[in-house]
Amino acid sequence: MIIVILILLLAALILGPQQWAKYILEKYSTPRDDIQGTGGQFVKHLRKKFNLDYLKLEPSTVGDHYDPMSKTVRLSEANLNGQSLTAVAVAAHEFGHALQHARNYQPLIARTRMVGFAQKTEKLGGLALFALPLLSMTPGGVRLVPFLIIIMIITIAISSIVHLVTLPVEFDASFGRALPILKQGQYINNKDMRSVRHILLACAFTYLASSLAGLLNFWRWFRFLRR
Repeated sequence: MIIVILILLLAALILGPQQWAKYILEKYSTPRDDIQGTGGQFVKHLRKKFNLDYLKLEPSTVGDHYDPMSKTVRLSEANLNGQSLTAVAVAAHEFGHALQHARNYQPLIARTRMVGFAQKTEKLGGLALFALPLLSMTPGGVRLVPFLIIIMIITIAISSIVHLVTLPVEFDASFGRALPILKQGQYINNKDMRSVRHILLACAFTYLASSLAGLLNFWRWFRFLRR
């Protein structure tokens, strides 16, 4: 019974932030006529206001994010062309990352390097995963299987740690950059500020959810290796 309770608590810890963030973002995605513009228009406005003429804006099919390598804000279709609280708040959050970059915010610079390293290790983990079934079917290759599993565990752990360690970067983008912009510019009605705070928190929690999910995978493979 205790094991079942622990499993349920672990599932709630991992899935809770992810599901809450998804719920909040969907809850406030309803189009509203009293919103001044779309998420994409808001980014263009902020680009001009903060003199970031080099900043690019593109549609995204893999989620909202800021790419520091190409200095591009990428928004999903719903947020790029949507006129909702979620669209504006998410756009402000991603622009917050662009503002961090423009002002040489060192935690963001460090995260960019860490993410680059994590992406390289993920490729190594992918190769290990591809080779695992092939080597397990050959007599000599079986001896390499534990080594490949260790590589996969390490790559999962690195990716999870990067997300977890750089969580303060997300909170700064939401509450150190985006929220003051939304407040001072009076882009959002005061009655909506509490909802906007929830959306900005959901944006930051997206990384927390990814980190927790990665740590679960790490634990699964670790237990498998110990058998």
